[in-house]
Amino acid sequence: MFNALSRLFRAVKYLFTGKVDEAADALSTNPTVISANYDRIVEEKRKRLNQYVDAVGAMIAQEENKKAKLTQLTEEIQKLEKLKSGAAARAKQLVDKYNGDANAVKNDPEYAKCQAAFKDFSSTLAEKQQRASELDEDMKQLATNVTNHKNQIQSLMRELDKLKEEKHDAVAEILSAKEEKQIADMVNGISNDKTAADLQRLRDLRQKASASARVSREVAGLDSKRAESEFMEYAQQAASDDEFDALIGLSKDKDQKANDSPVRDTKIPEA
Repeated sequence: MFNALSRLFRAVKYLFTGKVDEAADALSTNPTVISANYDRIVEEKRKRLNQYVDAVGAMIAQEENKKAKLTQLTEEIQKLEKLKSGAAARAKQLVDKYNGDANAVKNDPEYAKCQAAFKDFSSTLAEKQQRASELDEDMKQLATNVTNHKNQIQSLMRELDKLKEEKHDAVAEILSAKEEKQIADMVNGISNDKTAADLQRLRDLRQKASASARVSREVAGLDSKRAESEFMEYAQQAASDDEFDALIGLSKDKDQKANDSPVRDTKIPEA
């Protein structure tokens, strides 16, 4: 019993699921729904594309920021190189002052000062040169990435335009396919399309109207023929009556009256 109920519930579930799927498929092929879905997809893609453009814009801003830092570092490096050269030049003056006496030069406090400055400038210069080299590599990589992303954005924009055109093609193809299917179903006698029934009703009405007009014309022709027959019947009857009157002598009285009408004699004047 339980197994039978389970099978029944599963069958009802499958039937309901099939009906829902069938309705969903029918709704999905509706031209208005297809057009709306294309519009939704285009809008979603446009939003993602705008986000992509914003991300690339942030990369370009980052590239500009690194470029500004590199410019600043380059100026600092140039300054440090000058300071380093200045410290060495000052130490060179000490060497000249003491005629190359190393002990005398090193014992001079100015030498230690120049030496410490030179080392500090050199260390700082090396750090900034390393940072400048890293920034330069980062900028090159960013420039390459930005160029690639720009090309990708242009490609996506072209695809988006094609998608807008594809919407119209898809709707047109769906409508054309529906019309072809309806025509084929009409030919095969399996069409449930309301327009087919409307067309058949209009055709029936046209045929009825044409038949009514033809009947009216035929009836009108019969009335005319009937009137002609009556007139001919009257004419034949009148001729028969005249013949009968002539046989019994009634027609002579009529002829005599016509001949006995008074006629005045006309006298001819004498010459």
